Amino acid sequence: MYKSFYFTCLLILTGFSYNSGEKLTNFVNPFIGTAGHGHTYPGATLPFGMVQLSPDTRKDSWDGCSGYHYSDSVILGFSHTHLSGTGVGDYGDIRFMPTTGIIEIRPGLPDDKESGYASGFSHANEMASPGFYKVILDKYEIVAELTTTPRCGFQRHTFPLSEESNIIIDLKESVVTETNLDLMLEFISDHEICGYRKSSGWAENQVVYFYAVFSRPFKEFGIAINGEIMPSSKKAQGNDLQAYVRYSTNTHEAILIKTGISAVSIEGARKNLEAEIPDWDFEKIKFKADSTWENELSKIEVKGSRKEDKIKFYTALYHTFLAPNLFSDIDGNYRGNDGKIHQTIDFKVYTVFSLWDTYRALHPLLTLIQPEITIDFINTFIDIYDKKGLLPVWELAGNETNCMIGYHAVAVISDTYLKGIGGFDPEKAYTAAKNSAEQDHFGLSHYKKMGYIPAEMEGESISRTLEYAYDDWCIAMMAKA
Repeated sequence: MYKSFYFTCLLILTGFSYNSGEKLTNFVNPFIGTAGHGHTYPGATLPFGMVQLSPDTRKDSWDGCSGYHYSDSVILGFSHTHLSGTGVGDYGDIRFMPTTGIIEIRPGLPDDKESGYASGFSHANEMASPGFYKVILDKYEIVAELTTTPRCGFQRHTFPLSEESNIIIDLKESVVTETNLDLMLEFISDHEICGYRKSSGWAENQVVYFYAVFSRPFKEFGIAINGEIMPSSKKAQGNDLQAYVRYSTNTHEAILIKTGISAVSIEGARKNLEAEIPDWDFEKIKFKADSTWENELSKIEVKGSRKEDKIKFYTALYHTFLAPNLFSDIDGNYRGNDGKIHQTIDFKVYTVFSLWDTYRALHPLLTLIQPEITIDFINTFIDIYDKKGLLPVWELAGNETNCMIGYHAVAVISDTYLKGIGGFDPEKAYTAAKNSAEQDHFGLSHYKKMGYIPAEMEGESISRTLEYAYDDWCIAMMAKA
């Protein structure tokens, strides 16, 4: 019954046809959700990609969880990782900012267009589409453009005529005030820089390595340590680091930057970059990103709707493909939830499993239109169980945050199995699911003994009881099958 239901749904989803010939990416507006309490970002990314290269306009506010809010008028920089739609902020790692004039290594005040390296901007001079973002930085008259591959960011900054055209690389800053555990920057040639950022925030131990290549050799370069600029310094380590590079540019001259990231190593970031962006053709990568999105969005094609409705639909579909995010490198290496480096060639490892938010509707949808990636999700769940002894609850960057309630990975596993989707070990998945129900934490000891959680014994007792009951039903249905 479940298999026939699954294939019927596939036929329904692929049976609608939109015949106008207009690209589906034209119906996506990445700015939807960036105002109000939407907590989305407008920058460049690919479906389930490791990189989310997007502008940062604020930090440390609930409506700044994604790093961007439409009501803001100052850009602090462009960083390579962002969260979409979450209720807690994190990420904003590996920030770049093009500038002109004197070297500023602090972003300044978010509401002051003239302080630090930040710049004012206008929405009239800003645009975004799937896999691409563009804005004019008013303070510097620089046109900033961003696109991505799965594991790499690609920037193109078009400068005015200037003897002091700069690019700032800021490892201290993120979209929240985190504890920077260890930062490192190193210039490895006259056009390459690498480093890492290890921080503690919502993810208690997050590690991001990067390797960046510039399209032209630097005229000048240096590193700032604890706010002190050290010209020509090649390497530094600490918890407050920035680097800068300087060029002389002609009018409308572009400097391009390719950046690979990795949770494993600088070498992993380099391999990711060399595999995914081997040349300097920005337009080719931008076109490929758009084509990738077109292919994914075409998994559901509709007809007969108003353009406004199509924009709502395809933007919503676009948002469903923003997370979870790829976490393994091009060579299969990844950072496990045990903090150690492992390798797999059997599946891709993912992160950002917001399962309390996603088990009801997102994951059941993805089983229908993204079954291959869903298999990778399940195998990632099992891998986390192998490393930590429990399935994920709210996993972020190789860390378990234990945010929200329930153990909803079991619902995703059960739904996938009952729809007849293979590609993972069902016995092991069932054992891992059953193990989640046999714990004693978060009120489970009362629930197992009494069949409910008394209000005086545990907070959120009614919600926990209901969600445990549903998850246990999912385990029971899998056991029955």
